[in-house]
Amino acid sequence: MGNIFYALKAKAKGDTIFSKPSKLYLNNTNLSAYYCDTQELGTQMELFFASQIRVNHTLFYPKKGDFLVDSKYTFEIGGKDKKFSQIKDIENSFVVADNIEVGFGNKIPLWLFGFLY
Repeated sequence: MGNIFYALKAKAKGDTIFSKPSKLYLNNTNLSAYYCDTQELGTQMELFFASQIRVNHTLFYPKKGDFLVDSKYTFEIGGKDKKFSQIKDIENSFVVADNIEVGFGNKIPLWLFGFLY
């Protein structure tokens, strides 16, 4: 039996077991659909991305962007018109966009992350 919640914490030095999470998600998109009367599309996109990536990678909440993966890659999640403005000065940063079929540059379609597991 799995957990109901997934807590995303900021990367910090020392013992962070007692710190509060930066973001708190229901553990998967099915739970969110079942328990939530209304669902924010942005939260659903972030939840899908996190559920696919966290199986084989470590996730943290960065100072800029939505996710820091393996302490190296920064991802900003959004719709097809999402720009790089929030992460433009960050090395190894990517925009993960919904409603696009093909990626270009550092913009990756969200649906591709469904192939990770």
